[in-house]
Amino acid sequence: MLGNFTYCNPTKLYFGGDSLANLNTELRKYEQNTVLIYGGGSIKKNGIYDEVMSILKEEEKNVAEIAGVMPNPTVEKLYEGVEIARNHKADFILAVGGGSVCDYAKAVSVSVHCDEDPWEKYYLKFEEPSCEVIPVGCVLTMVGTGSEMNTGAVITNHDAKLKIGHVFADEKIMPKFSILNPKYTLTLPHYQMISGIYDIFNHICEQYFSGEDDNTSDYISEGLMRSVIHSSRIANRNPQDYEARSNIMWSATWALNTLVAKAKSTDWMVHMLGQSVGACTDATHGMTLSAVSLPYYKHIMPYGLAKFVRFAKNVWNVDTTGKSDEQVASDGLQAMENWMKELGLVMNITELGATEDMIPDLVKATIVMPGGYKVLNADEIEQIFRESF
Repeated sequence: MLGNFTYCNPTKLYFGGDSLANLNTELRKYEQNTVLIYGGGSIKKNGIYDEVMSILKEEEKNVAEIAGVMPNPTVEKLYEGVEIARNHKADFILAVGGGSVCDYAKAVSVSVHCDEDPWEKYYLKFEEPSCEVIPVGCVLTMVGTGSEMNTGAVITNHDAKLKIGHVFADEKIMPKFSILNPKYTLTLPHYQMISGIYDIFNHICEQYFSGEDDNTSDYISEGLMRSVIHSSRIANRNPQDYEARSNIMWSATWALNTLVAKAKSTDWMVHMLGQSVGACTDATHGMTLSAVSLPYYKHIMPYGLAKFVRFAKNVWNVDTTGKSDEQVASDGLQAMENWMKELGLVMNITELGATEDMIPDLVKATIVMPGGYKVLNADEIEQIFRESF
């Protein structure tokens, strides 16, 4: 392993079918004014809302609600939530939902006491909070983003055609605790389940496809990828398989809690390309990633050939007998494509509503990030989008 790093992750996790029983203990650590944040109402249909509200009442919390957080939380919704939390004099924020709800809760938490426009400060200037941050806890109902154990918060601005994620520097912005009950994920529609699965897998890829040193983080990543592939196939056949769904949930958390990024550069260009598609189409996040992944990885493969060969061998068990490195690497990406199609993932951006007249906006909205095997220019970004139709 090369370089120096510091690792700190203060989020406390409660995992398993009885994990919600720990919410009482955690709530007692905070004052009474609690803001409950959730999405479109599924937690009311499946009973999770009633369970959580019962515990909040037991702990005599004064609750204000922010409902209707959408899959790609908007800047307008952020402003609305900040106003509610300010008026409530919030002491604590409890997010109940998937990654978008957790992301949104963190965005609200850093914005309530901010005297500046949070969109401009955090998402255009990428500044860090200089104000008090409200503590956040999460009850997870959908897996994929890893937001339950990191500092990331993605917000969409439709007017500007931008979808931007800010991974805050200070670990105090991480959730103080997260409750992970795999049973809560069993009612998800198939489309959402496989979208989350690919989000997990791609998080690992983004950290794996960089660097050339012998790095422990890459060995961990390979194990996580193999686990996701194995469990996804079981869950795809039987979404009610608790063991498979619990393994997927646990892999999601470790895929993006900064562990496998240690001592590495990282390549987040698939996310930058996918978020551009999301900003223009409002499509489901994981599907925007699946739609652009293969054209991107085929484009950069010659620049990081050794890692793509390793990926083929160690993750996909590609037979290398009599093959060149280029063929082995290509066979690895073919195995990945076959798996993606097996799950039923979206494989092109046309299916997500993208049209060729969007290309200038797609290219403009794509943030170019270093860290991977090839830093893209605008012409290459356009080429990848065209190959994604």
